[in-house]
Amino acid sequence: MRQPFAPARRSTAPPPGPAPDGLDLERRLLYRDGLVLVIDKPAGLPVHAGPKGGPNLEHYLDALRFGYPRRPALAHRLDRDTSGCLVLGRHPSALRRLGRLFATGAVEKTYWAVVLGRPEATEGRIALPLAKRSALRGWWMKVDPAGQPAVTLWRLVASAEGLSWLELRPLTGRTHQIRVHCEALGCPVLGDSVYGRERQPDPLPPLHLHARAIVLPLFEGKPPIRAEAPPPPHMEAALRRLGWRPEAAAGAATA
Repeated sequence: MRQPFAPARRSTAPPPGPAPDGLDLERRLLYRDGLVLVIDKPAGLPVHAGPKGGPNLEHYLDALRFGYPRRPALAHRLDRDTSGCLVLGRHPSALRRLGRLFATGAVEKTYWAVVLGRPEATEGRIALPLAKRSALRGWWMKVDPAGQPAVTLWRLVASAEGLSWLELRPLTGRTHQIRVHCEALGCPVLGDSVYGRERQPDPLPPLHLHARAIVLPLFEGKPPIRAEAPPPPHMEAALRRLGWRPEAAAGAATA
């Protein structure tokens, strides 16, 4: 079983200047109740401070208090360059409940990726364990039979002009899981600066990986919480070439 997510220690430092690119978290709110917030995380902004510090999402969460005495906190993580659905807990008991859901695999996550090439099949299951490549770079991962189990379900939505649109559902939550699994499939994510870098165009575009939707069975006996985030601007052109139409029914991934 996966280890529960441990919320990062709350920083008391003031934000390092104005929010980047006019960041307005209230406008990026996808869902809100007394326990949980779901926001559309922008690409390019880390969710918490790394070893080098710098601006990160936690610096700006005070904007989402909505009258509560403390700001919300991360219930899980997304990579800096991944956009889309990010869950926040509004108080410690909510974070504990969310932590149990993520740890037991009860949260359903759907990602969209634009990848290089086309997979041989139209759908499949990738079950390749992952481990760190280097103790000095803990985020740098590789497929390793001795690593932690990692499973991703995938489906080909469309393919054209040397690119493919994949819908992916990770059943585990390993670091860089989707990115490593796409590379192992022979189709690295467009814009990935680490995995499949030798196949990327020059100049390197932004990472085309988006946390499209999330389903949280938070309340027993009640319908699950569902949230969906629109693709970021830098992915729209590629998705349109692959058949995506924003006017299509919400939640549909049809080409």
